[in-house]
Amino acid sequence: MTRSEGDKQLISDGSVVYAEALWDHVTMDDQELGFKAGDVIEVVDATNKEWWWGRFMDSEGWFPASFVRLRVNQYEPMEEYLAHLEEAEAGRENRAGLGPGLPCKEQMRTNVINEIMSTERDYIKHLKDICEGYIKQCRRRTDMFTEEQLHTIFGNIEEIYRFQRKLLKGLEKKFNREQPHLSEIGGCFLEHQTDFQIYSEYCNNHPNACVQLSKLVKVNKYVFFFEACRLLQKMIDISLDGFLLTPVQKICKYPLQLAELLKYTNPQHRDYKDVEAALNAMKNVAKLINERKRRLENIDKIAQWQSSIEDWEGEDVLSRSSDLIFSGELSKLSQPQAKSQQRMFFLFDHQMVYCKKDLLRRDMLYYKGRMDMDYMEVIDVEDGKEKDFNISVKNALKLRAPAGDGVHLLFAKKPEQKQRWLRAFADERTQVHHDLETGFSLTELQKKQAMLNACKTVTRPYCDFLLRQKHPPLPAAPPRQQQQLFMLAEPKRKTSTFWHNIGRLTPFKK
Repeated sequence: MTRSEGDKQLISDGSVVYAEALWDHVTMDDQELGFKAGDVIEVVDATNKEWWWGRFMDSEGWFPASFVRLRVNQYEPMEEYLAHLEEAEAGRENRAGLGPGLPCKEQMRTNVINEIMSTERDYIKHLKDICEGYIKQCRRRTDMFTEEQLHTIFGNIEEIYRFQRKLLKGLEKKFNREQPHLSEIGGCFLEHQTDFQIYSEYCNNHPNACVQLSKLVKVNKYVFFFEACRLLQKMIDISLDGFLLTPVQKICKYPLQLAELLKYTNPQHRDYKDVEAALNAMKNVAKLINERKRRLENIDKIAQWQSSIEDWEGEDVLSRSSDLIFSGELSKLSQPQAKSQQRMFFLFDHQMVYCKKDLLRRDMLYYKGRMDMDYMEVIDVEDGKEKDFNISVKNALKLRAPAGDGVHLLFAKKPEQKQRWLRAFADERTQVHHDLETGFSLTELQKKQAMLNACKTVTRPYCDFLLRQKHPPLPAAPPRQQQQLFMLAEPKRKTSTFWHNIGRLTPFKK
């Protein structure tokens, strides 16, 4: 059962269903329902997968389904939410007798803090339900699931569960129950900012999980098994792929929540600087996840490119590299050569490969060698006499190994091309250092699978995508579940950059 089918069934059986707004929905159409991020909407009709009919306060109308997520715990959170509204209303009514209430900004900060704490508690229960309700049961059925299948379906969600429990414990310590607006929770996010990077692995694996699940649910025994797991754990009527979507939604939501918190935090508040820093940190986490997603999408393209090169020698590009930084044509002169050679250069992280074009078929390349960029010094050579080669040069740069094992002169046709190459070499070093800091690397399984896929799919010459494709075609539309998944990272119906790079190899940009 898909998420939309589960939503329809849940609503059609007469249950009252609530959804939490992920984004502001601002509209001037009286047929549409407006709300703010964090509002709770009663879903009345979900028969259309893109637009649902809902009720909020005294208004009803259509709203985009991708702007909300169904609450995992349908009943208790909503009761708390309604009780909170009643208390707030009672507070306004009794304000004259009890003295002045909280200033507006402090009350709004209270609301945001309460919302963060409430959603964190709900999220922990959700992760616990998946780990204990599904994973534990699946592990008992070795006749139905292999460990590899379980890792594909659930990824590192158990690691995320352990981390989120630790985060919630820290938040509870900093939460001021009597005066929530005085809570200082920004430091908790700063303390764990590097831990959030584990979401990158989960997000990258999620499309594979969807594919694996779609295969299994074609067999009735798996459908019945997953439904039994859900019922035993007393989880709401959403299919497993819907539950597994929540961590991706969650990591997208943190920057929104922290932006709201910063908005209602006075600069004089003790938590202001930490919240501001935490917001920037979580934005960087989202950026890192997107970048790693792009890198993993590119490795299949790199493997296919390598398979298209004639006379390849040595180890695979993916053995050390995972990203194309820059490529272009340069003249090369290396000692003891007396004549320069025209070559196509491909600068990856850690190495640069150079090839020769076929004389008749200019779209065909022959492997000629590579340079280890970890041991190369890049030197900007001034126009004029070059002492190592004792020749006059123009638009040249030099690559030299510190041990003196090799010196290479590279010539660009124009000064601006030379400058672009110099920037590319700097970008390559920046990327390598960034990968070391963030711990990014490809697994042996990812490398092996990419090369196997390349052997099956490559059509010669595949190198067209680098040599001739100035305007790559738009990528094919992603599957519905994946499209929904990453739309949540961008509000206001904007297309997510998360999927822009599918189908083409995108060079790193500084």
